Amino acid sequence: MSVSRSISPSHSRSAVGSASAAYAQIEARAQAPTQADLLDFVRRTAADAELIASLPLDPEGRTWVRLEGPGGSEAWLIGWPPGTGTGWHDHADSVGAFLTASGELKENSLAARLPTDGWKTLELADGVDRERRLPTGQGRAFGRHHVHEVLNESTDQHAISVHAYYPPLPQIRRYSRTGQVLRLEQVERPEDWQ
Repeated sequence: MSVSRSISPSHSRSAVGSASAAYAQIEARAQAPTQADLLDFVRRTAADAELIASLPLDPEGRTWVRLEGPGGSEAWLIGWPPGTGTGWHDHADSVGAFLTASGELKENSLAARLPTDGWKTLELADGVDRERRLPTGQGRAFGRHHVHEVLNESTDQHAISVHAYYPPLPQIRRYSRTGQVLRLEQVERPEDWQ
């Protein structure tokens, strides 16, 4: 049985406005955050000096705290002792963004789309290497299957960065690299780093 209700002209505008606002909120939640949304989030988060200062730093290894990212994204605050890095990896089907909140990071990346499955070793073409320095306040967004490594090359200063990924990381593929040869070494799943 359906029930109908009439809305008088004096109430119709507010009822329609409320319905439109509610629909807009539902639609906004259903939309995935874009690379630009993630970059905006890491910028705003990195500007929170109190949050950045709250990260415990360890001279021996990276430290991290999980954050609440926008639109269901996965976000992290990460501390980098001098001389540490990630090694070559990608974030599978996730898009992402990261920004240096303190110190300086270096990103080495590949300007080439790699096959997603069915290989163990690839020979990279000349000219695919990219290098980017990311001092405090600098960051970048990236698309799916972005292969890179992030390093703190300082010999005496910690770096801190903010990262966000959407969808939440389904896996990370780790690679080794010798010259132009890239080799798939390991596939990690969320349970491996949670």
